[in-house]
Amino acid sequence: MPDSARVELTTSARREWRPALLPPVVAWLVANIITWLVAKASIAGDGSKIAYWSTGGRRRWDSEHYLSIAKAGYEMFWCRERYPDFRDVMCGNVAWFPGYPMSVRVVSSTGLSHEISAVVVTEASLLGMFAVLWWLLGARLTWATGLTLAIGTVFPGGIYLHAIFPIATGTLALLACIVGVKRGSWVIAGAAGFVAAACYPVGAAAVGMLLSSAFFAWRRDRWPLRFAKAGLSAVLAGSGVLWAKWLMWQATGRWNAYEIMQKSSYGQGDLRQPFDEMGKFYAFPFSDWYRPKGHLPWLVDHSLAAHKPQLWLNIVFMLLILSMVAIQLIRRRRLEVEEWAAFVLAVTIFFAPFFLGAQMSWYRNHAQVFVGLVLVPRMPRWVQVSLLVLCAIQYVFLSAMFFAGVLV
Repeated sequence: MPDSARVELTTSARREWRPALLPPVVAWLVANIITWLVAKASIAGDGSKIAYWSTGGRRRWDSEHYLSIAKAGYEMFWCRERYPDFRDVMCGNVAWFPGYPMSVRVVSSTGLSHEISAVVVTEASLLGMFAVLWWLLGARLTWATGLTLAIGTVFPGGIYLHAIFPIATGTLALLACIVGVKRGSWVIAGAAGFVAAACYPVGAAAVGMLLSSAFFAWRRDRWPLRFAKAGLSAVLAGSGVLWAKWLMWQATGRWNAYEIMQKSSYGQGDLRQPFDEMGKFYAFPFSDWYRPKGHLPWLVDHSLAAHKPQLWLNIVFMLLILSMVAIQLIRRRRLEVEEWAAFVLAVTIFFAPFFLGAQMSWYRNHAQVFVGLVLVPRMPRWVQVSLLVLCAIQYVFLSAMFFAGVLV
């Protein structure tokens, strides 16, 4: 090929990539700007100003455990062995999965502190989320795809996509898992599912989605090969949980360290009545436990119970997805592969906390329903605009609740 032709081809490729990358980058910037403005209008639990661009404003109780795993690995011990006045339960960090902290450890090997590395991993994951979502939407700017990205910038619970938590990294892995299924690669799907399951317990939803993928994916293959690819990808994804438990066993000598910690300290581990749990989630007295000190800004004062409308908004979002899927199946009798995958993941992630019990973390779990945005472009424009407005309002109040230290 002549040099002039190569230069022209390279220039053309760059022109195609730049507009393709611009929307997710803009979405990421907008998400950070909105969150920074909310932080400026909030105060911390001790009454001090929020420094959004520092690590302190992004850390909560669980963040310390993820950082401790990144720094020194796992440990588990009876609380009274170190804290004589503590109640007789287990202490340690084995209730938190290793995918995110191990990523932080890798980045910190560059010389950055673990705290800064954690923010870098989180924000890079969020940018990756917008990029992968954009690819799944066809990487073509229309009213439908533009509004979908806009909703993503203020997605319910999305404040945890900026925090020192594994939510962004795990959600990026779930979106990559959908990419693997769409591309017909069980290796990509399984590897991404591995990361999702290793980052956060709810990420194990990838295993169920991959098992069911034989019925909506791998359409070029015959049924035996479909089941083989679905099974192999699910096994690979499930290995993420096994890897987490192996690391815990290495440190504590117990394969069931995670279960012991959950049962002893948090009373979790058994199945719950979902509607009873929904009522507990709604009524949990966050503001009584973690009310900020001093005079409260208007925004913080009106955000102390923002988890209540958050639950309603999450339910509305799921009902919209269910309605859209039903309409598409009636009209077209089919969904695209990525739509099926996103639908199964979104439904599983949404219902998991109600069956497993997560009174103080369900709003974080539900943030991973972000994968359901793959289905939003199918909705009428007026529904998308209404959803954007509702999400934006709720995002502001829940984020203020987070920055005030009321959410943990």
